[in-house]
Amino acid sequence: MDFQGLLFKVGQALSTDNVKALAFLCTDILNRNTESVKSANDLFNRLVEQDDLSHEQPYLLTELLRTIQRNDLVRKFNLNDGEPTTISLISPYRKLLYKLSEELTEEDSNNVKFLLNDELPRKKLEENASLLEVFLRMEQMDILGEDNLNKLENIIQPVCPRLKVQINQFKESSFTTLGLSTEASSSAGSLCSDAYGLDSQGNRTFPEVHHQTSTKSRALGNYPMTQEKRGICVIINNFIFKSSKLKDREGTKVDEQCLSDVFKWLGFDVEVHPDCTSEEMLSVMGELGKRDHRQMDCVVCCVLSHGKEGMVYGVDSHSVDIKDLKEPLNALRCPTLAEKPKLFFIGACQGQREQNAVYIEADGPGSSLVCSDAPKESIPAEADFLMSMATVPSFVSFRDRKRGTWFIQSLCKNLVELVPGGLDLLSILTKVNDDVSLQTKHEGAKKQMPQQATTLRKKVVFPVPETPLPRLPSL
Repeated sequence: MDFQGLLFKVGQALSTDNVKALAFLCTDILNRNTESVKSANDLFNRLVEQDDLSHEQPYLLTELLRTIQRNDLVRKFNLNDGEPTTISLISPYRKLLYKLSEELTEEDSNNVKFLLNDELPRKKLEENASLLEVFLRMEQMDILGEDNLNKLENIIQPVCPRLKVQINQFKESSFTTLGLSTEASSSAGSLCSDAYGLDSQGNRTFPEVHHQTSTKSRALGNYPMTQEKRGICVIINNFIFKSSKLKDREGTKVDEQCLSDVFKWLGFDVEVHPDCTSEEMLSVMGELGKRDHRQMDCVVCCVLSHGKEGMVYGVDSHSVDIKDLKEPLNALRCPTLAEKPKLFFIGACQGQREQNAVYIEADGPGSSLVCSDAPKESIPAEADFLMSMATVPSFVSFRDRKRGTWFIQSLCKNLVELVPGGLDLLSILTKVNDDVSLQTKHEGAKKQMPQQATTLRKKVVFPVPETPLPRLPSL
């Protein structure tokens, strides 16, 4: 199929609202001249004429379709081929406004219009006017802009407070996106001279932001979290062991329930696999890697078991290398998870060290053995992996027989408390590190220190769930 024919077929598959959304996202690319865009053909012709879209460079079309969540068309017309991984062609500011318009309900939209009654002409606030049209009018009247979000914040706050987090995240990253790098400041002698200046009225001005931003000035972005389902969360929970060498892990059911409740709340499809042998653990992960994850944002794997350094035990007392558990999910073995975060939470001991037989016990072989939960390879070789371990090498991971493990309980508690505030996952895990490090097993003053090994390239920020917070025993 020739490229013009492809554009025609894509245009036929788009609804009127889809076309309006695409035109809005291209506002800056088309130099704000979008009034002539009445159809998909109009939009595509403009982009082709400006050399922003071509057979050799279809990337803008792919990003546009993904932004409006028309991934079905990306797949149908094979628009994944040759797609760059580090270049964003659409303004992050446009994406922010579009996402806000999608998150607000019809009632929310009417409330926004009501609050703008004193600002905008009534004709622009008619019931059939879309929020994107309202945003454009606000820009025309200079009450909304990339560096002028105060009015929008004031309106969003009473209508839908949780969306203010997204605006704040954009504002925090805006200076980096605009190119305020240390190299620029040192070569110019001052940050202000290279970064921004003043216009004739004394207002601050910013340099032009090019669509293809260099890696030196490109802001640390977030992994996309736009799908209807966040992804699959697999929980391998080994409780009853067949050998007398390894004790049953009392308290692990509490961890399982907490993890299940929290990740369901975060939008994951949770699958629990109880009491797996070593072969069954490998089979679970192998099967997970064979699935189609294209409609998912990420994947989570929680392993609750006994362990030794670099390994975890099946209920048959045979060990499995942690690296073998994650291998089926790497980009080569599972292409549909390429560039998506693969999050592992390992609640198991990883070493051996003597300890007294106490009420709180270690997840290691035998009542007198303690162990740590860090892998042999401190940094995974594959990109976009997070290995979050209950403890550093050679130290004990504690489990309370009634309340579960220190690590898993702190993880669940902090996810529930901090995700609504828009905090990214690594920051949340830093809080988990701090919380667990402050706990003490009083018999012998034993301590525990979690550890994260990561090759994540962006921030993992879970969207704030609209459902009620899960009730956890530790809260």
